[in-house]
Amino acid sequence: MPRIAEARPSAEPSSPGQKARVERILRAAARHGAEHGLERVQMHDVAKEAGVAIATLYRYFPSKTHLFTALMADQVARLEEAVVPVEAGQDPVEAVAELLIQASRQLLRRPLLATAMMQSNNASHANTVSDAIRIDSAFRELILRTLGLEEPTEHDHRLVRLLEQSWYGALTSSLNMRVEPSDAESDIRLACALLLTGRSNAPA
Repeated sequence: MPRIAEARPSAEPSSPGQKARVERILRAAARHGAEHGLERVQMHDVAKEAGVAIATLYRYFPSKTHLFTALMADQVARLEEAVVPVEAGQDPVEAVAELLIQASRQLLRRPLLATAMMQSNNASHANTVSDAIRIDSAFRELILRTLGLEEPTEHDHRLVRLLEQSWYGALTSSLNMRVEPSDAESDIRLACALLLTGRSNAPA
């Protein structure tokens, strides 16, 4: 398990050069995470591959928890860009299930990296790792949008939060080889069917 993130805020890149450096750091972290797993990733190796000083790496990412949580936030942002809008007549619950299953399949292609990101996100405290909040918000907004919920109720938010937790558990069990991927996908479909029928815009 990663150590708890240091109680120090990450610097936010502002200039094009700073943003480019952060992108290089994230790419290097993804490669090392996919190859070695979280525990064996060395921050100085990431900095060296990214072509930045170790002090620069720590300025933007004070710990591996910050680094791999940021990497997961980047993955969620890319998922948002790749999502195809729900077509007219398409079952929105099935669309959400497909969204979560495709996200799972993408993560399972690089299991060590997926585990590193999920462990880091799980260890992140909202007060010290801002990307943890971004991940939750972006993921839930993506599901709400797929469901066509433009004005979600508090109950809708609760259902989506429970669905996110169910998906997280199914994916974790699959990564730990405690559940076959096909069974995890069936569990995800069932969770969507059970939870999302109670949403505010469900057919009567």
